[in-house]
Amino acid sequence: MNTIPDITAVGSVALDTVTTPAGTRTEMLGGSATHFALSASFQAKVGLVGIVGDDFPAEHTQLLQARGVDLAGLDIVKGAATFRWEGSYLHDLNAAETHCTALNVFATFRPTLPAEYRRAPVLFLANISPGLQLHVIEQMDPAAYRICDTMNLWIRETRDDLAKVFAQVQIAILNDGEARLFTGETNLIKAGRALLKFGLDYCVIKKGEHGAMVFGKDDFFAAVPAFPVESVVDPTGAGDSFAGGFAGCLARHGNHTHATIKEALRWGTVMGSFNVAAFSCDRLRTLTRAEIEQRLAILQTIIA
Repeated sequence: MNTIPDITAVGSVALDTVTTPAGTRTEMLGGSATHFALSASFQAKVGLVGIVGDDFPAEHTQLLQARGVDLAGLDIVKGAATFRWEGSYLHDLNAAETHCTALNVFATFRPTLPAEYRRAPVLFLANISPGLQLHVIEQMDPAAYRICDTMNLWIRETRDDLAKVFAQVQIAILNDGEARLFTGETNLIKAGRALLKFGLDYCVIKKGEHGAMVFGKDDFFAAVPAFPVESVVDPTGAGDSFAGGFAGCLARHGNHTHATIKEALRWGTVMGSFNVAAFSCDRLRTLTRAEIEQRLAILQTIIA
């Protein structure tokens, strides 16, 4: 890559097998970095950092490249198997039941960022381990605006390291369960305020079908409802697609004013709503900017 990406995104690239009330699909394109990058690509140039085996289908890399995602940071290991996840949403569309996780080559993931990626103005750290997130932060230009995601596993097992990550990023994105688990607060308003005490400029709390909230310094607060979706086919990657829409908006504007944060919240909500409408990343394959703009306009009328 000869140009600096707008966003450097670090996370998993995977093959997913998913069962929902809509059916079962096997060996689909998945992974946190994948969903994020495809979502963010509608607003920004993304440099993806991940690792796969040489069994990773070429059609998947072609899709990412077709969306303008740079893959100089994607390590393809010969003779190795790609990270695989199998899960279902038969009892609750808001919570996956994991049946099998095979980390394979992802178990050794410890990336060295390409030189151009280190100079990106925005860094997104997907829900990889906090230790790995810190490893990536050390390689980035200190001026990068840093956004992180996380998950319950890291909160339970490596909470102290996650607190160190929060001290070195500007924005953390969590769902409601993660926010409650990390802070010990059952009330989300208290949880959001508590998270800011770890050094964050903003904390985004996603509430699934009930929308999302963002808390910021100086008592800044904003919220949006979820975009009404009649048929949820596959929730996998919805949170990563939300993060892609959110971070992509910040990268596109090149700032993080309150107005931009509010717009980013709307973008995240809309991109997540598209992601759940089909298995894997299939809806993002056909999505157009015009469709996004239309849904943003509808969401704005709902808010108003």
